[in-house]
Amino acid sequence: MVKIRLVRLGAKKRPFYRLVAIDERKQTGGRPLEFLGTYDPKTPDATINVRTEAVDAWLAKGAAMSPTVKSLVARARRDAAAAGGSA
Repeated sequence: MVKIRLVRLGAKKRPFYRLVAIDERKQTGGRPLEFLGTYDPKTPDATINVRTEAVDAWLAKGAAMSPTVKSLVARARRDAAAAGGSA
């Protein structure tokens, strides 16, 4: 089964994450099927960049999101809707 989960990058005490679609049997550092976005919790507003159309495509194929990724994608969609509605 394909999972959409986070992969930690960055230096010690400077975390940076990538959202990836990966086979759940692969190791955390294994080669992903596709990169779907990034998450930087250390910026003042915790920057989230997610390709929601790619996430939706993987979900349509039967992929499952981890709980943390589910909350990050929901937050990214909420922020995008707020930015689009105010413009």
